[in-house]
Amino acid sequence: MKRSESYNTKQKEIILDVIKKKKKEFTVKEIYAELENKIGLTTIYRLIDKLTEEGLLNKTIGKNNTTYYTYLEKCSKKNHFYLKCESCGNMMHVDCDCIVELSNHILKKHKFKTCDNHIIINGLCDHCTKD
Repeated sequence: MKRSESYNTKQKEIILDVIKKKKKEFTVKEIYAELENKIGLTTIYRLIDKLTEEGLLNKTIGKNNTTYYTYLEKCSKKNHFYLKCESCGNMMHVDCDCIVELSNHILKKHKFKTCDNHIIINGLCDHCTKD
């Protein structure tokens, strides 16, 4: 293995470790700052683009056109979705068979096939509704 390939792999592992620990949405610049500028911003952007294409990150555009990402846990089940709190940004993974009924309804009534592993329902979590 070439030195540069090994170095890239180590950078990827470091970036992925930081991302996987995030329970809320984040920006690329937040990852860059957390890594204390030890890995180049271009490298972080490149990896995040790749992870988004692979379906491991969800990309949303927020206020002031800021791009946010959320890590999506890998799941072997087909019937799962995510609940995203609009207040704190927390994303919760949910395994539930009722998503099959919802997907079937959307397909039959609206002629639209859902991608079950990317369904995100926005709302407010229990913690944020108590505040």
